[in-house]
Amino acid sequence: MDATQLPIVVGNDGSDFARLALRKALWLADKLKAEVRVIRAWSISTAPRPSTWSPGYVPPADDFEAVVRERLAKEVDPIAAEFPDVKVILETPHGPAGRELLKAAVNARLLVVGTRGMGGFKGLLMGSVSNQVVEHAPCDVLVVRKGTDEPAPDRRVPLDRILDQ
Repeated sequence: MDATQLPIVVGNDGSDFARLALRKALWLADKLKAEVRVIRAWSISTAPRPSTWSPGYVPPADDFEAVVRERLAKEVDPIAAEFPDVKVILETPHGPAGRELLKAAVNARLLVVGTRGMGGFKGLLMGSVSNQVVEHAPCDVLVVRKGTDEPAPDRRVPLDRILDQ
């Protein structure tokens, strides 16, 4: 598979920055005729509680993953609907976000992340996950910052030439 057939991978933790990154990834995919893989990594401590949860009982991991996937679809579907020609694949791997994004990026044309996610260090320019993927990704990385939700006019974005190299 050559680089023009590889998907764009985008990390999504449900934050405002993740929504901006998703919109940018979908916009790029639409221009480049690529599919988008949306990755939401999770753990028991970060996943929403499934309906089968009760005090003293921890439901199976599949129940947590189902809730994570359901919430991801609810957040992604309305934005993806704005780009009807883009195939979107939702993935919810269990594990640390940085590790799971790096694994997904092995077969990616581009990895897109927001500058910051749901972490608590608001004074940092970039979050730990975006830093990790910038340093270690096997493909190009686009870090989307707040205030970049409007794509540049087509005439100013020679990305097809950049990404095809």
